[in-house]
Amino acid sequence: MIRAVLLDLVGVVYDGDTPIAGAVTAVERLRKAGLPLRFVSNTTRSPRSKIVAQLAAMGIEAADEELLTPARAAIEWLRRHGREPHLLVHPDLEAEFSGLEGGSGKAVVVGDAGEAFGYASLNRAFRALSAGADFVALATNRTFKDADGQLSLDAGAFVAALEFASRRSPVVLGKPSADFFLSALADLNCPAADAVMVGDDAESDVAGGLRAGLGAALLVRTGKYRPKDETRYDPAPTAVVDDLAAATDWILNRAAA
Repeated sequence: MIRAVLLDLVGVVYDGDTPIAGAVTAVERLRKAGLPLRFVSNTTRSPRSKIVAQLAAMGIEAADEELLTPARAAIEWLRRHGREPHLLVHPDLEAEFSGLEGGSGKAVVVGDAGEAFGYASLNRAFRALSAGADFVALATNRTFKDADGQLSLDAGAFVAALEFASRRSPVVLGKPSADFFLSALADLNCPAADAVMVGDDAESDVAGGLRAGLGAALLVRTGKYRPKDETRYDPAPTAVVDDLAAATDWILNRAAA
């Protein structure tokens, strides 16, 4: 029986600044059913305040504890390990990491830096890794659906380049890290087996969630989904549905009373 729901944001709840048809009502239905929600997003371009404001503008109120992003997980990791970040992230995200100067060591933090990716910035990160800095990846997604509707390179390719050059493996803090999914459930008193993940990424959202022990993971045919994605990764989705509205129907039919 389902007792908690994890929702991806981009490609599931909204595309750009536009909510996906039926998504706002779907979130309302889940809340009215008494199911606790966590919004778990691998986005590494937008600060948390912007995401919360974006949801509010669409009619979705999200409390601070309901939103989990890789940047939030990285800040907690840096504080816990006493590391000062060497940032290779989108300029809009840099302010999230303020106040972390003066650690006992450094950590290269890689996210989707967008146009800030380039030889010089990657080489600076490589040199920091070669000098002994820890290696932290906010996420390792292959692609994302860009503003023009086409797929674009995500941070994973650049993380892989640094991993290849430095011969170092990163600590991955976003999806598909099992710790990321489990931390989203940590304060819900809900076993992973009683939770469901809804996402548009068959690899990070769906297979990642199932490998983390979630009881179910639904793949929606919105956002970055492309035909036959459900056959490309293991474990396969529990179900493939048209959108969040259809996923909500599936969930409510299986929710704990």
